[in-house]
Amino acid sequence: MAGREELLREPVRDVEAAEDMSVRDLIRMYGDIHGFMAGHLYRAVRLLERCIAEADLRLLSFTANLVATGLRGLFAQLIREKVFNLVVTTCGTIDHDIARGSGGRYYKGFFEVDDRMLRELDIHRLGNIYIPVEDYGPRVEKTVYRVLDELDRGRSWGVYEILWEVGRRIQDSHSILRAAYEAQVPIIVPGYLDGAFGTALFTYSQTHRDLRIDPFKDESVMADRFFEARKALGLIIGGGISKHHSIWWAQFREGFDCVVYVTTAVEYDGSLSGAHPREAISWGKVKPEAESIVVYADATLVLPLMAPFLLSARRSSGSR
Repeated sequence: MAGREELLREPVRDVEAAEDMSVRDLIRMYGDIHGFMAGHLYRAVRLLERCIAEADLRLLSFTANLVATGLRGLFAQLIREKVFNLVVTTCGTIDHDIARGSGGRYYKGFFEVDDRMLRELDIHRLGNIYIPVEDYGPRVEKTVYRVLDELDRGRSWGVYEILWEVGRRIQDSHSILRAAYEAQVPIIVPGYLDGAFGTALFTYSQTHRDLRIDPFKDESVMADRFFEARKALGLIIGGGISKHHSIWWAQFREGFDCVVYVTTAVEYDGSLSGAHPREAISWGKVKPEAESIVVYADATLVLPLMAPFLLSARRSSGSR
């Protein structure tokens, strides 16, 4: 048990703001504030800085809702610059990226709106983002069909390979799929059927029986990356299938060495989305000696604060 002197080593510091504060100044301020999530964010940034410089497997997991926001461009930047070299996400990420990358526009809206009115106006709502119906499903289907028409039928395709082919054809510097293609970073979508992209694959296959999709190729990528990793880092934003698939594969190498969760889900209902890294230790998904931190926050608030440190750490670590 820790002694009193050991527990009372570092006092909380009162802070003051300056008009010309940098992001680094702000993060240091969070470290001084310490309570309550401020200290967690500070520690998460410092942990990610160190682990990005050391890890050869750098996994980024996030949920699709974030891709409907302006964070889409930030995700693309982190992938293009190989801050992360493996991505696990949900099917909606592909839908939103294709929709926006093919010219669709998403609009600033409000949570407090009459959704019956939006339906009459052919507008989807995702939180406080408005999405015209014509800028979503029809764009995804048209784009996916066009790409599938051009695929070589003499071979089978992993889902991540199809996504690279989609990204190769998107002319949008803020596209996640385009960035993944350029950097040759695999995007793994374990629930690839759960969205407009997956539905387009299914409907296309009904009239093109020679299309061969092999999702086990994607699992081979996961297996190879985790089994070969000397040190594995995970930044896991949100929960659900993308979080679980990431930590599921980590268990086959006895867990992540470093992991940061950003979430708004609580652990007390037993959900995977709210489960802490300490629970993952019992499954072998996070190593007992691993460094970990959970930041309870909306990712749209904290990821822009993390990003400069992630980019700086990556640039200083060389070409791995």
